[in-house]
Amino acid sequence: MRELDELLIHYLESRFPSANDDEKMAFRAVLELPDPELNGYLLQRQTPSSESIAGVIEHILGLPHT
Repeated sequence: MRELDELLIHYLESRFPSANDDEKMAFRAVLELPDPELNGYLLQRQTPSSESIAGVIEHILGLPHT
């Protein structure tokens, strides 16, 4: 989906450069997720079990970090 690609690109350009190493590693893990799982997270149909991945998803979606 083009919209989901745009979300990832926006995160990569705006937040990734200043993210700490743990967040950068979590973002790389997000990129390795199978497409259906990533889509589920980005469309908020599923919640990641990994806190680090959940944090990155929250940042990608512009949600308040919990």
